[in-house]
Order: sequence, then structure tokens, then C-alpha cells
Amino acid sequence: MTGNQDRYSLKRLVDIVARLRGEGGCPWDRKQTHESIKPHLIEEAYEVVEAIDTHDMHGLVEELGDVLLHVVFHSQLASEEGRFDVGDVIKAIEDKMIRRHPHVFGDASVSGADEVLRNWERIKQEESSGADGSHDEAPDGILGRLPKSLPALMRAHKAQSMASRVGFDWTRAQDAMQKVSEELKEFRAAMDEGDSASIAEELGDLLFAIVNVARHLGVDPEVSLMNTVDKFVRRFTYIEASASGRGVRLEDMSLDQMDELWDEAKRMER
Repeated sequence: MTGNQDRYSLKRLVDIVARLRGEGGCPWDRKQTHESIKPHLIEEAYEVVEAIDTHDMHGLVEELGDVLLHVVFHSQLASEEGRFDVGDVIKAIEDKMIRRHPHVFGDASVSGADEVLRNWERIKQEESSGADGSHDEAPDGILGRLPKSLPALMRAHKAQSMASRVGFDWTRAQDAMQKVSEELKEFRAAMDEGDSASIAEELGDLLFAIVNVARHLGVDPEVSLMNTVDKFVRRFTYIEASASGRGVRLEDMSLDQMDELWDEAKRMER
């Protein structure tokens, strides 16, 4: 599948989407808005991640195409509103990549990837203040651009990473782990008090601290939890199938019986 980049142009896809949206086009496509297709973009992004996780290169080609379709579709919608088109999107990302890599496209030098990240954040701040002549709206500080729509674990990880780039961070994973112990103690105290508001707050603090440990260890907490959910689904499905094979309803089984099947599923995975 290599060597295809010169065979197709983005213009062909742009023309296809424009036709779908135009007179005599597709009724479904014609009625869509930025808001109506927003959930689909999120779904497609997760399907890209799944293709990567399963090393499915054929699937990755397809899922990346689906994401690209959404980029073009949103651009087409904006073009119809007279706001911007796909050319503006391409130029914006080209300019950003050049601007934020002065060590590649300019005469700056860096000592490694960590300095690249620090420079990236510094340049973002300059862009926000208009120091580079850009027109970005100024965010509320370093974390002003943190997307609110990210899943909570991802948002926590990103917030911590952004703060870390300016030195606000634990030095070692062990220090972050000590914070987990502190937050766990506070969570238990909230449970003993039975105050639901305090329990919710302390649980959030505990989860945030665990994300910090994961980040220090180089583990993506979103992926880690997703893998655990998948594992739970596999093992619970085994319990269901085993119960069905014995002609027994799950509702009629004891917890000990289900735990026994759960352990069977664990042994089969080893």
C-alpha cells in the first residue's frame, strides 16, 4: 500500500463531500451540522486507537480515512457558512508545525525531546499573547487550552503533563505514589463520615493522584483502564457462557459460584 500518496489528492475527497452536501446530494449528509456529527468524530478517533492497539494496519488505513472525512466534512460546513475551508485548515497546521519547530525549520537548537516540549509550550504561550502575530484568543493561563471534552483520565494526564513542562511536578514516581497514599487515607475518612459530597471529591483526588503515578511510570491511564475493562468483559462473558451451558441463569447463581467461574477464566488467559 506504499507509494499511493501521489495517486490521490485531497481535492477529490473535498469535491465528493461538496457533492454530497450540494443540490441533488445525499439527504442525510445535507442535514448534518457541526454539532450533529461531533459524536461520530470522537468515535472514529477511538477506532483509530483500537486499530493501533490491535496492530491492524488495514483497519488503520480505513479508520484514518474516516477521521480525514470528518476533517473535510467540518471544513465543508464552515465553507458553506463563509467561515473557512479545508485550505485554511491545511495552511493553519502547516504554519503551526513550522512555527513550533524552530529547531528544524529555523536556527534554534535543542538538547532533546524534553526541551522540544518546553519550547512547544513557550511558543504556544507566545501565540496566545499574539507575540508571533497570530490571532489566537488568549487562554486563561497555561491550562487555558485544556479541552473540556476529553475523557477525565486523558484530561487529568494532559493537565499534569502541561504543568510539568514548567516545573510543577513531582521529581519521582515514588513521591507521586506517596500522594496516592495520602489521598486514599482521606477517601477512607470521607467514607467513614458518609458525606456523599466529600466522598465524590476525595475519590476524584485519589483518581487524579493515581493518574500522576501512571504518568511518571510512562503508562497511559486511559489505555490501561480500557484494557482492564476489556479484560472484565472477557471474563464476565465467560461466566455468562458457562452458566448458559449449564442451563443456569446468572440471577440464580451465588457470588461464590460466579467467582469460581471468574477464576477459571483467569486461568485460561494465562
